[in-house]
Amino acid sequence: MTDQPDPTPVALYARVSSDRQDVDLSVAAQLRALRDYAEKNNYLVVREYVDEAESGRVADRPEFRKMLDAATAPDAPFEQILVWKFSRFTRKREHAVAFKSMLRRRGVRVVSITEHADDSPTGKLMEAIIESVDEFYSANLAEEVTRGMREAASRGFWVSTYAPYGYRKVRVQDGAKERPKLELDPPADAVVRRIFDMTLAGKSVLDIVRALNAEGIPTRNGGRWLKNTVHGMLTNESYAGTLVWGKRTKSKAPPVRVEGAVPAIVSREEFERVQELLKSRAPKVVHPRRASSPYLLSGLVKCESCGRALTAAEAKSGKYTYYVCQSLIKTGKDACATPRLNAKRFEETIIGQLRDHVLTESNIRDLVRLLDEEMDGVAREQREKLETIEAELEEVRRKLGRVWQVVENTDLELADASERIKEHRERQRQLEVTADEARAMLAERRVLLDSAETVAAFAEEMSEFLRTSEITETRAFVRSFVKAILVRPGQATIHYTMPTPPDGPLGGADAAEVALSGRVMSSVRAGGR
Repeated sequence: MTDQPDPTPVALYARVSSDRQDVDLSVAAQLRALRDYAEKNNYLVVREYVDEAESGRVADRPEFRKMLDAATAPDAPFEQILVWKFSRFTRKREHAVAFKSMLRRRGVRVVSITEHADDSPTGKLMEAIIESVDEFYSANLAEEVTRGMREAASRGFWVSTYAPYGYRKVRVQDGAKERPKLELDPPADAVVRRIFDMTLAGKSVLDIVRALNAEGIPTRNGGRWLKNTVHGMLTNESYAGTLVWGKRTKSKAPPVRVEGAVPAIVSREEFERVQELLKSRAPKVVHPRRASSPYLLSGLVKCESCGRALTAAEAKSGKYTYYVCQSLIKTGKDACATPRLNAKRFEETIIGQLRDHVLTESNIRDLVRLLDEEMDGVAREQREKLETIEAELEEVRRKLGRVWQVVENTDLELADASERIKEHRERQRQLEVTADEARAMLAERRVLLDSAETVAAFAEEMSEFLRTSEITETRAFVRSFVKAILVRPGQATIHYTMPTPPDGPLGGADAAEVALSGRVMSSVRAGGR
């Protein structure tokens, strides 16, 4: 009688989508099946993670992230993650590849109890096929839902989640179904009319916000009015009677536009006059997430005092450019103490800090070493591939030897064995070429990582890159090293994505404080490893 081996510690992960068309098992049913499988296959369940009403195409699921954090910790409590189907883990192929590779490097495998796929090449292929089918199903389902919503919108139904301020949704009969349309919602519709009238009378958006808040008129949620809220209402075509749907969908199809589908609060002529007034008054404010932004640090700079982002904006004259706190833009000059920053000088300062603190030879060496550690999993797979090739080569040589031995020791004619010999030699040639390529890749990688000259040249090249490259390329490079820049009166703190070298200018810190007093700015050590 043999002793049973110690059970393998595992985590169970179950998920159901928020979509009503998700036909997979309920969470309770998934967990029951997973526990039964664990009990019958010598697994010890140490953790259970459940995400309810979470899409499998999104990686930022609460319990999913907790599970990944636990699996990648130095003292991971489990060695495998059991799921009912691979689609419960993720429905996105690139997520599956990335997360499973990360977990595999940590010694943790993802196992489906209904779609068996082992670590053999065939098993990996099967797993990839299953994940690709899951992703196709999810994408196809999303397309079907979007198509249905587009059709309903084109017939004048309001398919968006919320009705605009001043309207409410009512359900009307559409054949066998009921669908929502919009109707006026007094007295909120009168507030909308007043906002447009004030704009046509020459009032600014900020004037309107102050007036509404001073009179205690609540928003839909009972809160205070903001500039963005009022501006969004003034640019919403629903108030002119036009239903617009599909501006933010990923589909390349143009948005649906249906005139007269919504009760109008203002005329089309009044709406167009308001758009002209807004356009003439507005400074050239650039949204930080726009890929075409001409500002290097958009999306990275935040105000330390109030936590809002600093947005790049041009003065009306177009002569000066600033980074401005959103609090100042939305509620006026007394809303925040963080001053406007001259965009050109501020960007030059950050680039100088990046050159001095990151693009040093010693730091690049550390970065290359980190890259080496991240690539260990890839290199290990390459070495395993080489070992497999060499083992098969040895087997082909043995087969060739046996064929020659048969020819020499029997009456078999060489011509009769020539076809088999030709096959073995062709396979031998293919394997030798592949093995040479694998050895060359490993050797080239080692030379690159070990060459001090290459590292020094890389640092100099990157420093020159920051001085001469296009803004889009420079922005992408900066984002790979800078996590965030927090600004307060007189100072900014640059938070890097990784600690600097212990022997570098910042002594191992992962942040640097920069004085914002004139063109000459000094930095001191801040933060920790």
